[in-house]
Amino acid sequence: MGLPVRDQGLHTYGEYLGWTDPQRYELIDGIAYAMTPAPTRLHQKVLLEIARQIADALDTSPCEVYVAPFDVRLPRSDEADEDIDTVVQPDLSVICDPGKLDERGCRGAPDWVIEILSPGTAAHDQARKRAVYERAGVGELWLVHPTDRTVTIYHLEATGYGRPDIFELSGTTPSAVLPVVSIEWQRVV
Repeated sequence: MGLPVRDQGLHTYGEYLGWTDPQRYELIDGIAYAMTPAPTRLHQKVLLEIARQIADALDTSPCEVYVAPFDVRLPRSDEADEDIDTVVQPDLSVICDPGKLDERGCRGAPDWVIEILSPGTAAHDQARKRAVYERAGVGELWLVHPTDRTVTIYHLEATGYGRPDIFELSGTTPSAVLPVVSIEWQRVV
């Protein structure tokens, strides 16, 4: 069973901006997937501590750290914002190119995305969103499994994501795209 969809239609970011219902959605290839209810306390604790460590490490850097809800628009080429059919809300995004940032969020691939996996969204994050991040050119993707105490890390290569690295949530794990950042897992879980 996947995440519920809004309806059977295909949608654009222009339509998404006009929706008035309180439900949050992500658009992937025009399909509006309903975001689950608020994440668990563990999810939020893990996300907050990872974000804190990254923000502290990047304090004097031009890179910016954002946590969901934060719209990341992933155009396929140079289409107008209103015509984009893929808009996601990663748990955490790091963007180092200020030209990608505007008042609506980010247009283009973040340098680094982290998703904290929850039982209700794990399949969506590991399959559908991973493929979207790869296609868009996200340089590094971390899928943090707090319950399993592992992190799966994908690095973008010339032909897409290579074989992932999988680590236990112990010691420290550095970012490949931002080597100044290392996550100290004992502070996280």
